[in-house]
Amino acid sequence: MLRLTRIAATLAVASLVPAVAFASSDGAWEEMRADVSTKCLAAVADSIENPKAVVDPFGSERFGLALISGKPKGADGTVTYICVYDKQTKAVEIGSELTEDVMKAAQ
Repeated sequence: MLRLTRIAATLAVASLVPAVAFASSDGAWEEMRADVSTKCLAAVADSIENPKAVVDPFGSERFGLALISGKPKGADGTVTYICVYDKQTKAVEIGSELTEDVMKAAQ
């Protein structure tokens, strides 16, 4: 009985928490992803040749997130940056350069 009460209480609390993924329309999410991609790519344009963006479909509650990769200008290899997009201010910040060695070590 105690277990059933806990399950019921958990479900009741969960129903009060807004579901972030359902809070906006598909069009709004697509618009946010496009803005994340555009702004993150622009933020690294001076340091990466032909950068590519991989955008997290929903990000976190407060931030849009993307990985930006490409060939560093004037160098060989590939670098990746983490890009964080503030959903309220629409400003982006870029993390430090992650080299191929760092990315491979994470695998």
